[in-house]
Amino acid sequence: MVKLEGDVAAVAAALATAERRAEQLGAKALTRCLANPDSAMGGLIHFPNAQNPLYGGRDQFLPTDYPQPENQIMSNEQEALGILETQGLTAILEATDAMLKSANVTLVGKEKIGAAYVTVIVKGDVAAVTAAVDAGAKAVGSLGKLIAAQVIARPHDDLTALLPK
Repeated sequence: MVKLEGDVAAVAAALATAERRAEQLGAKALTRCLANPDSAMGGLIHFPNAQNPLYGGRDQFLPTDYPQPENQIMSNEQEALGILETQGLTAILEATDAMLKSANVTLVGKEKIGAAYVTVIVKGDVAAVTAAVDAGAKAVGSLGKLIAAQVIARPHDDLTALLPK
């Protein structure tokens, strides 16, 4: 789940874009825009962060966890991100090895999602990340299930708040 805050029109536009992109990837994004939520909902929207013992990951990543410089919207120098998600640890290990060997990319981190889903993120120039993600997707083979393989060519600087550290 991703929570956005801001002007209602801007949030609605961002959610519409997310729905369209999910559809292009063969998935469905369920979105809701709560315009001016009641203050009593604050505890449901903003809550303390914790390490989840069930799957070993954090419950949430907040932009405030990774402060970004103000007045910086997009960077032309931001490296591309490659995201590969599988169901199965063996599959993600094989895929990650293939990604790192196939191109000049750097491992950013991994996230355990639950239900044996594991996501690995790499960065580098667009061509290298594309080659790495392609190699990783092919390496999954029969070792597990490929859930997603995606390249984000010029990620918005605020996206780094969601990346594993």
